[in-house]
Amino acid sequence: MIRFFIASLTVLISTSAFAACPDFLDHSMRKLHSKEEVNFCQAFGGKPMLIVNTASHCGYTPQFEGLEALHQKYQDDGLVVLGFASDDFRQEAKDEAKAAEVCYVNYGVTFTMIAPSHVKGEQANPVFQSLNAQSQAPGWNFNKYLVDASGRVIQHFGSNTGPDSNVLETAIESLL
Repeated sequence: MIRFFIASLTVLISTSAFAACPDFLDHSMRKLHSKEEVNFCQAFGGKPMLIVNTASHCGYTPQFEGLEALHQKYQDDGLVVLGFASDDFRQEAKDEAKAAEVCYVNYGVTFTMIAPSHVKGEQANPVFQSLNAQSQAPGWNFNKYLVDASGRVIQHFGSNTGPDSNVLETAIESLL
């Protein structure tokens, strides 16, 4: 009887979190250098997010270190840091294994990174189509979109705003 109750409660909780998830997050995409896919609603639905378009060979690539620091600092408060590798600005490694090495080995990234996809224009993945419509398309790598638990873009930060920026951290803390 207790098992049934726990199983029912788990389904109810996951169903309500899934139902509250915005349409643009109701997609699955492959993780960087992996066969594993992540469904954004199931994994992150109902949580505030910092979504970033990334590239492994960019002058802003060292921002991975600061993004990981934000992930470590705020993950227990519910913030999800989510990176989308992209070659839209021709600065992503051609070999996905090399891009993964830059993220995971060189910068110690533990937050979820998504395999390369488009983040601007008509070919943008569904997440960035919505972010772009709500805010603005990235003009370069390492644009940051602070998104509330309902999927609304709260603020957009350009490449020049580093993860260690007071303005970004203040916005995150206000959201949490």
